[in-house]
Amino acid sequence: LKPQEALVLTLFGKYIGTLKEDGFYWVNPFCTAFNPAAATKLRQSGDVSGEAIGAAITKNDAISAEMSKKISLKIMTLNNNRQKINDCLGNPVEIGVAVMWRVKDTALAVFNVDNYKEYLSLQCDSALRNIVRLYPYDVAQGVDTTGDGIADEGSLRGSSEVVASRIRDEIQQKVENAGIEIIEARITHLAYAPEIAAVMLQRQQASAIIDARKMIVDGAVGMVEMALERLSENETITLDEERKAAMVSNLLVVLCGNHDAQPVVNSGSLY
Repeated sequence: LKPQEALVLTLFGKYIGTLKEDGFYWVNPFCTAFNPAAATKLRQSGDVSGEAIGAAITKNDAISAEMSKKISLKIMTLNNNRQKINDCLGNPVEIGVAVMWRVKDTALAVFNVDNYKEYLSLQCDSALRNIVRLYPYDVAQGVDTTGDGIADEGSLRGSSEVVASRIRDEIQQKVENAGIEIIEARITHLAYAPEIAAVMLQRQQASAIIDARKMIVDGAVGMVEMALERLSENETITLDEERKAAMVSNLLVVLCGNHDAQPVVNSGSLY
């Protein structure tokens, strides 16, 4: 055995123990190594598979099969396929996660579930759907993502650390009986589904423009108020209400406009 490898042994159908320390061992010739997930190749690192990773059976099958009976105890990364899931507002979202995991209890992994790798993959898909449907893609008003009855600002885009932590906890709860430990879960891909991506981009742009306009208007109103106060305090010029209204209108047009103002000189009467 190499470091971080294990071999689950059975004798006449009865579990007799697991070898976990690296080294060379002599075992009862009637013992059989058992690993039901030996031929399962997920999109992950760390598979103990000999020479054939995801390949068809070859003439070296006997050797590869024996080597594949070993169970890796290393930390492995499961790259889950991207899924299309509706968020809490019903918008379809594409999301993918990477899950770092390892086998903690070899006996549970081998005997409690039919295939611990496929079991883990299915539980990752299920947990991802359960958590993503609780959050909006972006911050939305009146949405409770924590379940405490109070609206918060949680979102898939802005709370990725919290979402990833909840996904990890959800997966860990599901795979505990399979002897698997979930080290970490990370969101690797997050985007609106292609069919609504263009529409949602326009919505985001419109929201950004509105926020920018609000800031410009607030600043312009403040500058106009300051100008009127300064003129009144210094008594530089006395303006009636009509002239004040005209001045306010002109200043707001200049300050809130998209383009630079074009100066116009009025050579006639002020009226």
